Amino acid sequence: MPEGHSVHRIARQFDANFVGDACALSSPQGRFADGAASLDGRTMTASRAIGKHLLLDFDGRWLHVHLGIYGAWDFAGRIAEDATLRSAGGRAGQTGMRGTVADGGFEHSLSSIGAPRLARLRMGESESTLEVDEFPPPPVGAVRVRILTATAVADLRGPTVCEVLDPDEVEAVAQRLGPDPEALFETKAAAERRFVERAGRSRQPIGQLLMDQAVVAGIGNVYRAELLFRARISPHRTGQSLDGDELRGLWKDWVRLLRIGVETGQMLTIDGLRGKRLELAMASRADRHWVYKREGLPCLRCGTTVALEVMQQRKLYWCPGCQS
Repeated sequence: MPEGHSVHRIARQFDANFVGDACALSSPQGRFADGAASLDGRTMTASRAIGKHLLLDFDGRWLHVHLGIYGAWDFAGRIAEDATLRSAGGRAGQTGMRGTVADGGFEHSLSSIGAPRLARLRMGESESTLEVDEFPPPPVGAVRVRILTATAVADLRGPTVCEVLDPDEVEAVAQRLGPDPEALFETKAAAERRFVERAGRSRQPIGQLLMDQAVVAGIGNVYRAELLFRARISPHRTGQSLDGDELRGLWKDWVRLLRIGVETGQMLTIDGLRGKRLELAMASRADRHWVYKREGLPCLRCGTTVALEVMQQRKLYWCPGCQS
C-alpha cells in the first residue's frame, strides 16, 4: 500500500496539470458512472492529500480516493512536472521498487514527463513512465474513473475508495484522520499538538499507534519501523510511557522524512546519503533503510540481529539492541 509521500506526489501532479482546467469525467469501467456524471464538466479547483487519502475539488464537489493495496493513477498527455518534486525517475513510492538514476542527478523528477512529448506516468505504489503515441490513449484495464482535459488525462484503477463528497463530508474525513504534516487543513503546530495528545494518552504500544491513521495519517510499515529505530524507541512502549519530548521528536522526524519522500519519491531513512551512496539508495532498498526488511541481519548501528515479529497483523522490524 502506498504510504503518505506517494499520495502527496499524486496530489501535486494533479495540482500542476489539472487544477484550473475544466475536466470531462467518465467511468470506462461503469462502476462509477453516476459519480463521474455528477462531476463531469466542472473545473478542478484544488488537489489535496491527507495521509493516504486524495481529495480533488471540482467547484465544491470533491472526489475522494483511497488507493488501498491495488489502486493506481495513470497520467498521460503533455504532463508538466511539479517543480517542487525531485527524484531519480523510474519507479518510486513504495519499497522494493527500483529507482533509475538519470544523468547522475536527482533534480528533475520524471524528466520524460516534463519534456514536450506525449508520455504516460503511473503513480500509486510505484512510479513509471513511458511514451505514448496518441492522446488521449485508450483506457487500459478496468478504469474506475477517467479525468480528461485538453492536454492531460488521469485514469484511476483498483481503488479501495472512490466517492463524491460535499464539503461537510470532506471536513469529516479530515477530522477522522490523524494529523499530516504535509496536509493543508491545519497548521504544522496544530498538527504536532494533535499527534502528541492522541499518542500520549494511549495505553497501546507506540508501534501500533504509528500505524493508526486516526493518530497520525500517512505512516505505513516502512516509516513506522524506521522512525522508531531512528529514535531508539522500543515499539512495545505504550504511548503513555513516552514523554512529550520523545513524542515531539518522533513527529519532527516524521515531518523531515515525509518531506524527503515527497521530494525524492523514495523513503530514504538513512541520513547523510551523498554521491554514490545516494545513487545506491535510490536504486536499492537494502541501501536506504536501517531495519526494514533486514530481519536476521546484523543491525547497521550496533550489530544485534534485527528482529521480525507481527504486531496487529503487520510485520514489525526493530533492533532489540538499539531499541531496548
